[in-house]
Amino acid sequence: MTDPITILIVDDHAVVREGLRAFLGLQAGFEIVGEAADGDEALERAAELEPDVILMDLVMPRLDGVSAMRELRHRCPRSRVIVLTSFLEDDRLLPALEAGAAGYLLKNSQPAELARAVRAAHDGEAVIDPTVAARLVRALSDRPHGTALDQLTGRERDVLTLIATGRSNKRIALELGISEKTVKTHVGHVLAKLGVSDRTQAAVLAVQQGLVTRS
Repeated sequence: MTDPITILIVDDHAVVREGLRAFLGLQAGFEIVGEAADGDEALERAAELEPDVILMDLVMPRLDGVSAMRELRHRCPRSRVIVLTSFLEDDRLLPALEAGAAGYLLKNSQPAELARAVRAAHDGEAVIDPTVAARLVRALSDRPHGTALDQLTGRERDVLTLIATGRSNKRIALELGISEKTVKTHVGHVLAKLGVSDRTQAAVLAVQQGLVTRS
């Protein structure tokens, strides 16, 4: 039997935490192992529990979500963080993604989307709300383009483009007519060549360097 995906919920509102616990606790294969009300407590609980996935609010007392994520990358590198917030401002969105968020969802997202994001994060993929993705493209499209993409092969650029538009490995395989195993190999090469640690950072870089442009 497969081990459940362990989840830590981090939000300064008890009602939100209770609602997330109630919903996620009903999903097959999920186990809520703890809660935290601010970033400092999140660091303590994450070190203690070593959860697979952390649902992280951004605006909290003492230590905010972005600062907590930066620390978590060093203290609990195995844990994947999904931002779950009401805020869509660029000054919150970009730092969160650059801090290594494995997903970025708004609190008005459908419950099924949240469950999908948790499973995707656990599988090493990323889910970004379509509204957030569009905002990200607008925010980054005017930044200077570098040359980090020049070292990628044509197929690797194809894969990166689809990663940046939120496609899963399975979907990329279908669209490119290759196996999912081959996609995983390409993703590994892309991350290594770009010098990034996960798909979210690769997607940010792809947008930043103009591989995905404003629609």
